[in-house]
Amino acid sequence: MILFFLLPLILLTIAAVNFVQIRTPKRTSELAETVGVLVPMRNEAENVEGLVATLAAQEGSLHFYLLDDSSDDGTFDLLNQFTGGDPRFTVIKGVALDDAWIGKTWALQQLYEASNEEVLVSIDADVRLSNDAINKAVTLMHGARLDFVSPYPRQIAKTFSERLIQPLLQWSWLTTVPLRYAENSRRTSMAVANGQFFVVLRSALDSIGGYASVKHAVIDDVFLARELVKSGSSGTVINGSEIAETRMYSSWSQIEAGYGKSLNKAFGSLVGAVFVVAFLFATSIAPLILGLLGNMYGWLGFAAIVGTRVLSAIKSRGNVLASVLHPISIVALIYLIIYSYLMRGSIQWKGRTV
Repeated sequence: MILFFLLPLILLTIAAVNFVQIRTPKRTSELAETVGVLVPMRNEAENVEGLVATLAAQEGSLHFYLLDDSSDDGTFDLLNQFTGGDPRFTVIKGVALDDAWIGKTWALQQLYEASNEEVLVSIDADVRLSNDAINKAVTLMHGARLDFVSPYPRQIAKTFSERLIQPLLQWSWLTTVPLRYAENSRRTSMAVANGQFFVVLRSALDSIGGYASVKHAVIDDVFLARELVKSGSSGTVINGSEIAETRMYSSWSQIEAGYGKSLNKAFGSLVGAVFVVAFLFATSIAPLILGLLGNMYGWLGFAAIVGTRVLSAIKSRGNVLASVLHPISIVALIYLIIYSYLMRGSIQWKGRTV
């Protein structure tokens, strides 16, 4: 029974070390390199105005490339309207999806080919940035002598289902990956990234042929980080909660579709997924069950695993009180993993089957 305390304790230890050591963008600098910002967009009409505003407010000499990926909701027209002839913006009408690619990576490849800057920053259309966010992220990357960094935005969660699931994004890597070690590790299993905000040297991206190496990857961010690590580049996820925020989903149906399209690709194989589910149960659900049955180690394990969520919530500017719901969050996540395998190849995302 002590195992159900020791496993959460190990996770708590990793989380505590990362809590202290994780890199957080703080400083700005006079950037010597040119910086290009790439934004793929499909059916993002509701985000166009806010996106253009957050980009236009960025400090420094940047150029923004916005690509409309065959939207049918007026995204392209709105992009032209809100950029209003601003020479910092290039609006691109994407070509039809190549059957060998998935939508996002195909859009990113077109953006990559259209740009010529020395540092490339890709962000999602629903991300909102502080005015110095890009400068701070690039400054940190150079200061740490890394080839790429992925600032993890603060995840805004308003509904109950969002509060259950969204905090697990940061929690998952904060409790399992020693981030400072991972920066220069050649182990691809330690490569962590978030495509919502990704900063990379063009030379590093050139070395893997742009996004061609991840053209089939639904989880394009993590697989891109793995390809970069394999090619000799260094980098990892950093704390972006002070410079960026996003609300990924606003309902359970969106969460189900969003995670459903990707979780069956996240663990390498069905065997890997079974192992992850067993590990989640052993570290996050079994301790509470044992505690309720009167086992002291169960309560200690429950306290340790809740402690990991508290640290994650503080660092990511999330809801600390929601940490006590962690076992329920894990039950919901296990459901989403099973759902993703059952529904693979049939989930609709932005009008395309994934």
